[in-house]
Amino acid sequence: MKVNNNISAVITNNQLLRTEDSLAKSMERLSSGLKINHAKDNPSGMAISNKMQAQIDGLDQASRNASDGTSVLETADGALNVVTSMIQRMRELSVQAANGTNSQSEKEAIQLEIDKLKEEVNRVSSSTEFNTKALLNGSLDNRVYADNVSRIQVSEEVPSGVYEFTIDSAAKQANISGGTIPASLTNSGVVEFNGSKVELTAGMSQEEVYTALRDAAEIGEAYISGSATDSLDFYSTAYGTGASLHITVSDADLAAELGLPTDTTSSGIDAEITLDNNSAFEKTASVKYEGNKITVTDVKGFEISLMLDAGVDATNDPEGKNGVVSLNVTDMGPMVLQIGANEGQQMRVKIPSCDTENLYIDTLDVTTVNGARRGISQLDDALSFVNKVRSALGAYTNRLETATASLNETSENMNSAISRISDVDMAIEMTEYTRLNVLSQTATSALSQANELPQMALQLLQ
Repeated sequence: MKVNNNISAVITNNQLLRTEDSLAKSMERLSSGLKINHAKDNPSGMAISNKMQAQIDGLDQASRNASDGTSVLETADGALNVVTSMIQRMRELSVQAANGTNSQSEKEAIQLEIDKLKEEVNRVSSSTEFNTKALLNGSLDNRVYADNVSRIQVSEEVPSGVYEFTIDSAAKQANISGGTIPASLTNSGVVEFNGSKVELTAGMSQEEVYTALRDAAEIGEAYISGSATDSLDFYSTAYGTGASLHITVSDADLAAELGLPTDTTSSGIDAEITLDNNSAFEKTASVKYEGNKITVTDVKGFEISLMLDAGVDATNDPEGKNGVVSLNVTDMGPMVLQIGANEGQQMRVKIPSCDTENLYIDTLDVTTVNGARRGISQLDDALSFVNKVRSALGAYTNRLETATASLNETSENMNSAISRISDVDMAIEMTEYTRLNVLSQTATSALSQANELPQMALQLLQ
């Protein structure tokens, strides 16, 4: 029995302090709902849970990114649906114009509507935006840099790199030459350009003859190079083997006066190129020629199409490269969507330009002799191109929807996993809290009794 040091009280007090410390931690877990409130609670568990929380936050944001991407694609598809309707209307008008019952003035009225529709196609292509980002003007397509070419289109299967070829010979137009127009015509007759007829009568002035020939040639898909005082030199408006110029003159004397044969036909020549297999082109690549339009295809969907600048070849190259064209295909341009929580988990969305030039309907003219017939084919190709773009958008959209569902599912599973590490089990913790609370009360009572032990020593002194 000691007075200076009450060992029982010290022991009881220490146990009470430990119990109160544990009770405070239990109350903190119950009030926060977290098993780990401080690094000291579970150092390794804290590191794991923090890393998992960063992953969960990334997954949730990636899901929102994918949803935003879906909205972009739906906006683009909605605009292309309008473009599709306009192409179908232009095709309907071309079929109407191809009917032989239409006069030239009626064809011109049809062409007026077609021109307005083409303007609207260009407007939709240039002004369709999502959050100020243009969608259909080609800014989301692969960037390709080259000289002496235009209207470059590359499929998604074309990898980035430098593709070189040499223009061996430029495409040529059909060409028929004649003499000069006299100051006053002395003979009469009918001149026909690919079926477009004009009647010339004796006494017509040089300007009148020139104007009549010029207007008839335009309808016949040809034009005169030079002025009224120059020699007559007729060219087809198109290039290549598909371009033909047939001129007939009903009167031999009129033909002699104009320096033209009475019946002659000329055809154009397609351009020719040689692919450089030492560049990015494979040896299996093949070339299709349509005048100045070149299409290079290869296995697995590889396709590059472009339009050569008129007149450029190995002997006539304003760039001084002897007709060598280098296509620098880059991976820049497509919209990159971050659809994962980690670096590199991205999706590239490529949307080509859908204006009339890229659709090859900018020259559509049903007022010429073969314009309506050719227009039907042009519009079929344009419709096929737009359908292909829309199919790609649909595939992108389906992928994004699948990605969104996958991200949400993964986020759910990750939340479940982090809950097992960091969340407190309220039932177990409440049981522990009750146990500690009882121990605290017991220790408090025991400490009170231990503090009374020195009083017993006083009884010995009495």
